[in-house]
Amino acid sequence: MDYDIKDLNLADKGALRIEWAEKQMPVLRLIRERFIKEQPLKGVKIAACLHVTTETANLMRTLKAGGAEAVLCASNPLSTQDDVAASLVKDFEISTYSIKGEDNDTYYKHLEAALDTHPAITMDDGADLVSTLHSDRKDQTGDIIGGTEETTTGVIRLKAMSDQGVLLFPIVAVNDASTKHFFDNRYGTGQSTMDGILRATNVLIAGKNFVVAGYGWCGRGVARRADGMGANVIIVEVDPLKALEAVMDGYRVMPGLEAAALADIWVTVTGDIHILRREHFAVMQDGVIIANAGHFNVEIDIEALEAMSTKKRVIREYVEEYTLGDGKHLYLLAEGRLVNLSAAEGHPASVMDMSFANQALAAEYIVKESKNLQNQVYPVPADIDNEIARLKLLSMGIKIDKLTEEQAKYLASWEMGT
Repeated sequence: MDYDIKDLNLADKGALRIEWAEKQMPVLRLIRERFIKEQPLKGVKIAACLHVTTETANLMRTLKAGGAEAVLCASNPLSTQDDVAASLVKDFEISTYSIKGEDNDTYYKHLEAALDTHPAITMDDGADLVSTLHSDRKDQTGDIIGGTEETTTGVIRLKAMSDQGVLLFPIVAVNDASTKHFFDNRYGTGQSTMDGILRATNVLIAGKNFVVAGYGWCGRGVARRADGMGANVIIVEVDPLKALEAVMDGYRVMPGLEAAALADIWVTVTGDIHILRREHFAVMQDGVIIANAGHFNVEIDIEALEAMSTKKRVIREYVEEYTLGDGKHLYLLAEGRLVNLSAAEGHPASVMDMSFANQALAAEYIVKESKNLQNQVYPVPADIDNEIARLKLLSMGIKIDKLTEEQAKYLASWEMGT
């Protein structure tokens, strides 16, 4: 077994943390129990490029329990939990290529190592495996029966590839499952982003002007948590419907330049490039905290910030102080990377339980249906989504009603009127 991690001696600590996370992941545990019996992934090679966290470790355990030959690399240079990587290697014999803080060259070397196993299925969080295959390893794409994508940014990239007719194997958009984005994006990103900001800065949120750029499911979650902690939330949007929804939810909505002049804390969560630019930095107040909760570190124009600065220093772990020419200071968190995974631990395990249940069942679906899938992006089948919701409710001890025969017939007919 090959691997590249920080320190194998961290494994004992990682094993305990993986065990703790598993206690909050009952749906994935139920799936693993079935996988052990049925072996639906037997002999299937899976390369996963995901955040190397305790929750991901339990997904990898589930894939292996189902018979898969699984390998894992990081989907972000700062999101790896080194003790978890060590435990995956030592305790679960899963090849892992991931070191927290790895440089760009190492990051891509790890991607290549995962692809060197010649997987039949890819699991992505940001589509880096898929893009590497399509740019540098097209000869391998014929061996791949399908892939899954975990995050909004990756789905956007993959749908663009599909629309342009260049996607070379089918993808299941796990991110778009209701049991994923309604919960993971909203509640998970909301809580973990606030956790990352607080761990990095230890500032009081109450009373601050808290700007959220992007009011998708992740932005909604961040705004709601900031609001709940007493912040004055301001939303920056380009989509009129989302902007209108933010207004109706009780938030102020304004252009980015106006918001930049008011901000105490600014969080980007759009999936797009250069949301914060030179003109925004120029009008910001002294002491503004800037963070990103979007997948890639492109939302903040760090090059422009560097060019405008006369001095830069690390003032706290994950906090870089930039001194601008006019003497004011701007504080960038986690190098502009995912603050919730860089400065904190990412989403709570109970939320990732549903997200990774989707990943496991999507892999099973790809194996079963690969001959019927075209080279396009598919939604998670509704029966999988509903089964995960059912299992989650079951694990929480919650029961719900069922339609009567009369009600089901009425919903399926047109004959009966008022």
